[in-house]
Amino acid sequence: MSGRRETIFTLEATPIKFGAGAVDDAGWEARRLGITRAVLVTDPTIVAVGHAERVRSALERENITVALWERSRVEPTIGSVREAAQFALDARVDGFVSVGGGSSIDTAKVADLVVSHPADVMEYVNAPVGAGRKPEGPLRPHLAIPTTGGSGSEVTTVAVLDLPAHKMKAGISHRHLRPAQAIVDPELLATLPGEVVSSTGLDVVCHAAESFLARPFDTRPRPDSPGDRPPYQGANPVADVWSAQALERGGRSLRRAVGDPGDLEARGAMMLAATMAGVGFGSAGVHIPHACAYPIAALKHEYLPPGYPADHPFVPHGQSVIVTAPAAFRFTYAADPERHHRVAELLTGAPLTAPGPESLPGALLALMRDVGAPSGLVALGYGEADVQALVDGALRQQRLLVLAPHAPDADDLAQILRDSMANW
Repeated sequence: MSGRRETIFTLEATPIKFGAGAVDDAGWEARRLGITRAVLVTDPTIVAVGHAERVRSALERENITVALWERSRVEPTIGSVREAAQFALDARVDGFVSVGGGSSIDTAKVADLVVSHPADVMEYVNAPVGAGRKPEGPLRPHLAIPTTGGSGSEVTTVAVLDLPAHKMKAGISHRHLRPAQAIVDPELLATLPGEVVSSTGLDVVCHAAESFLARPFDTRPRPDSPGDRPPYQGANPVADVWSAQALERGGRSLRRAVGDPGDLEARGAMMLAATMAGVGFGSAGVHIPHACAYPIAALKHEYLPPGYPADHPFVPHGQSVIVTAPAAFRFTYAADPERHHRVAELLTGAPLTAPGPESLPGALLALMRDVGAPSGLVALGYGEADVQALVDGALRQQRLLVLAPHAPDADDLAQILRDSMANW
């Protein structure tokens, strides 16, 4: 690092096509990207409800050959993404189309990376867990079609995977992982169970809140080379706009979206909020709740979440993030009370009558209760005996923790986790 403070921030965004029926343009968009032979990355649930066939038909109408990979794993592992990458290599594809939640989109990102620049996945996993290798150039075109209103992966530079041997999650992050085009169609959310809408929607809220509250970009050291400027750069004026819009929509629409599968207006608002939050945190980044979420999701595999496929136990990402958010934002409050107050106002849709350290945690807890979120870490199978292992896992996420407006040490993280055992 140069020793100077950063004076530059960047914001890049995937082109987005949004609206009811937009998914039927998938073939036209893929053809426009130059794809002639695509691997369609999805999961068994998306196949069962007919979304994958709808996309495949749209691709084939444009004379695009389709190789179907329908074995994406919810919360992908390094093994599952290696299998997808090998399938795509064998199929000799020139492009990727992903249909599903963040798990399918992330699986396609990593498979695309390996096909475009062959190497083992661990070569690309962020250091110090992996080698942190940077792709040598752009990837094959990737058309991302989300079927949840959560991850925002359709517009971000990151893919997250579980590393069972390490008992942790890790990411691969580089600007070349960002999909070339996204199609966001509210019709695809109509079949999603309310429990999944709840979890993914709470992930949206955390993405937006963490990025809005991240360490300002101009407090970071300036890198010696533009190539070393990280994708997650800290809060900045443009990311703030996207994050604020996502918070407002999440606070206004998530309860309705969970409660009524037929409320396409609310579910569409959550899909748009997810994309907006993805643009915001794709520039500003996330921090403490997400750093804690990775070991929460990876350390134990005992929890069977309602509404999700029951083929394997796991903690859904949105649930692993939200359980520590109230305590995390109590911890960061003193770094910038006014911005914490603003997040609370955006979520509640009203001015605060008595702003203070509990304003944002209180708004989050009310939302969590209303949409049926787990009450805390105990509900996910954790207890006091697990705190040290969770702290150790969170400390390995320095890529995220450096963005916290108030930097936590091991003792701080332990207290956040203890305070999150039971939020009510």
